[in-house]
Amino acid sequence: MSDFFATQLGSSPGVFIGITLIFMGGCAIMSGQALAQTWRPMWQTVPYALMLGGADRFLVYALFQGRLLSPAGYLLDAAILVGLSLLSYRATRAHQMAHQYPWLYQRVGLLGWRERGRSNT
Repeated sequence: MSDFFATQLGSSPGVFIGITLIFMGGCAIMSGQALAQTWRPMWQTVPYALMLGGADRFLVYALFQGRLLSPAGYLLDAAILVGLSLLSYRATRAHQMAHQYPWLYQRVGLLGWRERGRSNT
């Protein structure tokens, strides 16, 4: 498994977890929340997350001597960051709708809301 990370992704599993999942993942979550809180459209999370993927590749290269131009590494990093950003955007928007307009909507799970008075059928 460690060889896969080193040859295909250009970094070690520890670097991937630390930089991509924890550090840049936190940045992606915060950017998704910020975009939702300012009522921007959901599609805007994608370009920001792709830029975070580029920053992630650069940090791995600059700090841990990873490969800067690793297409597989960038695609994996960017896909994870886009997913986290979209997930946090949707969770924040569901929270917003239910708490800003409590007379119109009620929360349904982590990512959803529905109009008040409607049944689940």
